[in-house]
Amino acid sequence: MSAKNLKQSYMARGTRRTVVTLAGLAWLVAADPLRAQSGEGQVSLPTGTQAPDAALQDLDGNDVQLLDYAAGKPTLIEFWASWCEQCEALQPEIDEVVADYGEQVNVVAVAVAVAQSLRRVRRHAEAHGAGYPYLWDAEGEAVRAYSATTTSIVVILDADGKVAYTGVGPDQDLVGAVTGILSAQQAGED
Repeated sequence: MSAKNLKQSYMARGTRRTVVTLAGLAWLVAADPLRAQSGEGQVSLPTGTQAPDAALQDLDGNDVQLLDYAAGKPTLIEFWASWCEQCEALQPEIDEVVADYGEQVNVVAVAVAVAQSLRRVRRHAEAHGAGYPYLWDAEGEAVRAYSATTTSIVVILDADGKVAYTGVGPDQDLVGAVTGILSAQQAGED
């Protein structure tokens, strides 16, 4: 087998493995979307877990800490990529969270460093004017800390910095999740 054919065969096997892995994760969520968001069959960290910090960069290349963007109020963190169709489909839901709860909730996009560059992320953020920070996970530290095995994973932290929600894919009810977290927070204050 020639080197070119060997490389093509290896790449095809790797692509099949990736597709199978992502298809399995999509099946798990499609089969029972609340299961993935309630703690069983986790797509990220278990609910109730204290959120870990992670060293990232802002889009200007400055070193930042993820939890600096989560100070004092619930925070929605999306693990995102410019090439991710599921992230694109989830965007209207995130935009609605920002429009309805932007004063009460922080929103942060963690741009994974897989098949995209900081420059590409910067161009996307500038073109879309999301109104919340995009952070660059060049070393994959946030991905590892949050067990974010794919893109379109959303983790919502409560005001105390604990994981209150996890989900994956475009069919998440993020507005409902944020509403529930804010209601629980308000009930705890009363």
